[in-house]
Amino acid sequence: MRCAEVDLTAVRHNVRYLQGRLADGIRLIAVVKADGYGHGAEEVARAALEAGAWGLAVSTLEEAAAFRGTIEPDRLLALGGLAPNEAVEAASAGCAVTCHSHELADALESARGPGDRLPVHLKVDTGMGRLGCSLSEAGGLARRLSRSSRLRLAGIYTHLASAEADEAFTRDQFDRFSRLLDGLDVDPGLRHAANSAAALRYPEMGLDAVRCGIALYGCEWPGLRAALSLRATIIQVKELSAGHSVGYGRTWVAERPTRVATVAIGYEDGVLRSRSGRGEVVVRGRRAPLIGRVSMDQITVDVTEVPEAKAGDTVTLVGKGISAEQVAEWSGTISYEVLTALGGRVRRVYRE
Repeated sequence: MRCAEVDLTAVRHNVRYLQGRLADGIRLIAVVKADGYGHGAEEVARAALEAGAWGLAVSTLEEAAAFRGTIEPDRLLALGGLAPNEAVEAASAGCAVTCHSHELADALESARGPGDRLPVHLKVDTGMGRLGCSLSEAGGLARRLSRSSRLRLAGIYTHLASAEADEAFTRDQFDRFSRLLDGLDVDPGLRHAANSAAALRYPEMGLDAVRCGIALYGCEWPGLRAALSLRATIIQVKELSAGHSVGYGRTWVAERPTRVATVAIGYEDGVLRSRSGRGEVVVRGRRAPLIGRVSMDQITVDVTEVPEAKAGDTVTLVGKGISAEQVAEWSGTISYEVLTALGGRVRRVYRE
């Protein structure tokens, strides 16, 4: 059994907590890309909207398709970049799309045809160095989109590169974006810059809306509630003598007689291989160390100090007593990867 239990009550709490930190009138866009950061996009989206989120954001048009017809196009934003040859699909996707160049604007106009204008959000690069038009071309592109007969400038946004760590650079990015907004001679629509880290640390950067992803799922901030627990089942417990090795590469060798539990979960299911021999899991309410390499389908745990552990017992890998942030530290990564890595064999169970 490999199971991720998702607490939708926690998602609702997190939405309300975030809203409580924002000034009145600032809208919360719940980011549910990457299958809701591994939690299940459709269920998380429902809970977030019920709790008062104004809209949703995804990455791709394929992700947006899951919500087509269930939410107004203006309240569903595809954040990911588009190549010009994707314009035909984008023009009928039933969501607002991100535009970042004149070339893409050309393609979207050609694909849309007459009738209702396609809502677009202009993305501006203020320091991320990734997707977005430059500050110097943003004003002209905003004017072009606002005057188009086939496209409608529904919003303008930027992405903050290091809001969780670098205050000076974050404020510099926001100042650049603010100066751009002040100089626009057209209605930019919905203005947004703050991600989870900025919404929590710098609520004054809220503008018209904030885009919250990781905070929605209860990570990275006190006061939020973790929504996901990852569990798996012990399938065998055996006694190994001193000198016996465990796992591929024989990276762990018993220094004393050891009880070893084999657990039915592996890197295909989202237990990162970089976690091999690092960190702990919870067995019968007690922590037990992970030993040996993480395999595709199994992990091994030293349960010598949990003598009652047996086949059929449930092991907690993320959840009560072990946070996604802690697992990320053991794995040499970030909580985002820990959550989104969960594989298709992991059954999601939802608790209201």
